This record gives sequence, C-alpha cells and structure tokens, in this order.
Amino acid sequence: MIVQILEAGRQAPSGKNRQPWHFIVAQGAKKTEAVEVMRTAVLLRKEQGEGLGSAERTLPHMEQAPVIVFIFYPQSVETPPDIGLPSEFWTVADLSSIGAAIQNMLLAALDLGLGTLWICDVFYAYDELRQWLGRQDQMIAAIALGHPDESPAPRPRKPIEEIVAWVEE
Repeated sequence: MIVQILEAGRQAPSGKNRQPWHFIVAQGAKKTEAVEVMRTAVLLRKEQGEGLGSAERTLPHMEQAPVIVFIFYPQSVETPPDIGLPSEFWTVADLSSIGAAIQNMLLAALDLGLGTLWICDVFYAYDELRQWLGRQDQMIAAIALGHPDESPAPRPRKPIEEIVAWVEE
C-alpha cells in the first residue's frame, strides 16, 4: 500500500516534468525515533515560550500512525535552460508540483481506505528532523499514514463567492 501511495505521488504533474520531490518513509522504530525528535524540539520551543501552532496536537497523530512520509525539495533539482523566466518562477512551479504530489498521495491513501494527516507542523522541528534524516535540502511537509479511528466532518470552507472572480466579456 505504501508503494502505491508513493507511486501516486511520483505520477503527479510537475512543471517541465522536473519531478522536484524526494520522499523518505519512516516506519517501525525509525518512525518512533522521528516522533521523539519532533517531540523534543516542540517541548524545547515551548519551554522557550515560542508559539507552537497545532504542533502539540499533531504529535499524538504522528505517534498513532504506523508510517510517516517526509517530503523534501531536493537541492539537486536543476533550473531548466533560460527561457526568459526568473528563477523565482521555478521555485513556485516546483512547490506547486510538490503540492500536487502530496495531494495525489492523500487521495491514493483514501482510495485504499487509509487515513492521512498532511503535517506542516514539522517546521517546529525543521533543523532537528533534517539532521536526523541526514538531509540538507528543504523539508516541505510530512504525511502520517494509517488506519483511521475517526472520520471527522469536513472542515469549513470559504463561500465560492469569496474565492472566485469571473472575468467576462
């Protein structure tokens, strides 16, 4: 199942087919270590009086999930030949592509009957997790995967009128 989910991420569309992602799968004892790295960093930041967003509430979900996939933006992704676009364009295109890969993975997991949590709270342990994983490139997010023990109601969404503008003749 994990390979099917990773394959769904690999098949995501990406600008100029750059495929600007790298996935690291942590399970078993290594997943437990990853959660401890995250917990230690979160507790340290809490002691220092820093805001933690929802990081403390994320930790139990990470503990319960048997698998965590860390998503990275490799520094080895080369900028395509100059076609008159600024380098910032490629960063935006790459990050959008990574978002597509993450969504593909979440949808594939759902199709397989699994529960997921898209975790951006890894930023509260950004340096610590990168060091533990032996990565120098940019960590974008993580996904916790497992069998769901709940099926929460959908989160509220903004009304369509608030997020769409029509350009008409």
